[in-house]
Amino acid sequence: MSEPGFPFPSVRVCQSIHDIPEADWNALCPGTYPFLKHGFLRALEDTGCTTTSTGWTPSHLTFWQQDRLVGVAPAWLKTHSMGEYVFDWAWADAYQRYGEAYYPKLLIAVPFTPCQGPRLLLSDAFRASLSPDRLHRMLNDVSTTLGAHSWHLLFPDASDQRLLAQPDSLHRLGCQFHWHNRGYHCFDDFLGELTSRKRKSIRKERRQVSESGITFRRYSGTDMPDHVLRAFYVFYQATYFKRGQRPYLNERFFRQLLSEMPDQCHIIMAQKGDAMIAGALFLNGNDTLFGRYWGSLEEYDFLHFETCYYQGIDLAIELGLSVFDAGAQGEHKLIRGFEPVITHSWHGIHHPGFRDAIHRFTLEEADHVQQYFDDACAALPFRQE
Repeated sequence: MSEPGFPFPSVRVCQSIHDIPEADWNALCPGTYPFLKHGFLRALEDTGCTTTSTGWTPSHLTFWQQDRLVGVAPAWLKTHSMGEYVFDWAWADAYQRYGEAYYPKLLIAVPFTPCQGPRLLLSDAFRASLSPDRLHRMLNDVSTTLGAHSWHLLFPDASDQRLLAQPDSLHRLGCQFHWHNRGYHCFDDFLGELTSRKRKSIRKERRQVSESGITFRRYSGTDMPDHVLRAFYVFYQATYFKRGQRPYLNERFFRQLLSEMPDQCHIIMAQKGDAMIAGALFLNGNDTLFGRYWGSLEEYDFLHFETCYYQGIDLAIELGLSVFDAGAQGEHKLIRGFEPVITHSWHGIHHPGFRDAIHRFTLEEADHVQQYFDDACAALPFRQE
């Protein structure tokens, strides 16, 4: 049945972002959230980062009322769990031990990007007509049609969370650390909110980097010298090579990203003399700065914190942004003024036996995450009034 007062919706799958006109997609994409812009997803696909050969078969969902497009969602048919940041390796291992196939799975997310944001780009009228039960049935049906054994929707924003929440759904919690701008005009304004000990510690870290002869220069995507981009990509690759991994993204992706979204991209380079030694890339949306990729060829104490966090805070303040999301993980962010934030994901598991077991796991995991969040809140380094 369709929802009352709204025609029966259908879901169609597109095997390339190019099958959906850019104007139609972006009309449904709110604000300037960078990771769901047509140009960002197009850059991933055009440069071979998200293709069948890399285990990311484009399977974007389009929602229709008769012949009218009323929603889209970025989706891929996955044959592995890399590049997702909501870890389900143990689930896949359990399937394998019992002789069951876990892959392929349908992933609704932004590749290689653990940043909260919209995932279901729906018209206001269509969103208002949907219930969580109806949405879950639609995702169950389309994933089954694609031959997937499950679907996974990662890092949705509050609006999508309300649409996904239903009793007994497989809902996972996570915890990240984000910096919040409370009307600061400069970095010292932020430091003034910290305890004396933490304030002195951060100043000491920044001073030690400076006394090592390291300076920083910022480049925007609208004025990015080619040698800076080449150097940044070398640093980005080094982050993966140090772990014995191949990088997810190639240099062509970053070049196309800068071409597609120059106003939202920033690179901060660390220099010693005339030599660039480290770099980090940031993207900005309406009110949030996202720190995404970083790397270095030389090791200096606190260089990572300065390049990725303190320089990012400076940039967020300068751009007048209210939040700085520096990526996943990081208790080390907590003592530097980044506050804990609960993240969410929803999962549709088709196998009834595994679904029950995974449901029990998510409930137990949520209790641990909530306790971790509460403990992190209690350990924040801000002054008590």
